[in-house]
Amino acid sequence: MKNFVSKVILGRDNVSGFLALCLVALIALGCTCGKNLDLANLGKIANSTSTPAATNADDGVPSKEYLDAIIAETTADFNYAITVNDFSSMYEKASSDFKSTYTEAEFKNYFQDFVKKKKVIAPILSKAVSMDPQLSPEPSIRTEQGLDILVVKGKYPTKPVPVTFEYEYVKRDDEWKLLKLVVKLI
Repeated sequence: MKNFVSKVILGRDNVSGFLALCLVALIALGCTCGKNLDLANLGKIANSTSTPAATNADDGVPSKEYLDAIIAETTADFNYAITVNDFSSMYEKASSDFKSTYTEAEFKNYFQDFVKKKKVIAPILSKAVSMDPQLSPEPSIRTEQGLDILVVKGKYPTKPVPVTFEYEYVKRDDEWKLLKLVVKLI
C-alpha cells in the first residue's frame, strides 16, 4: 500500500513527481520562461504595448496560447490552494464580481472535500497542468450586464480519472479575472 501511495503521489519514480511539482510551482509562481531577462531594458519591456490576451478578431475569444495559459494558471492555482489549504492567493486574483458573491471562507469551505482528499487529487491536478486541455464546446464570449464573460469548458485526460473543468472569466481593465470555478474528477 505504501508503494502504491508513493507511486500515485510521486509518479513512477521520484524524478517525474519532482518535475511535475516544479512545473506546478513555476506556473503558480509566475514562470519567467522565454521572457527577456535583460535588466538594462527592464523599463522598455514594462512600457511595451503588446497584449498577452491577443484575441481572435471575429469573436473576441483570446488566442489558443492565451487560453491554454489562463486555464493552466487557474488549475495550478487551484491545485496549490487545496494542497496547502489556503485559498487566499487564488481569491485575491479573482474578479471583484466573484468576491462580491463569495467570501474567502465560503470559497475555502466549498472545496474542503478536495482538501481532505488532496493526497489523491493533487497529483492528478499536477499532471493536468502539464497537459493541453481538451476544450468542448469551443470557448466563447457572452455578454451579461454589459460585461464580456469568457466561458471555457473542457477536460484534461488524466489517469485514473479525467479532470473536467468549467471556468468563466470576466474582463476587467483589459484583463480576464476568474468569475466561476467548477472542477470535477469523474
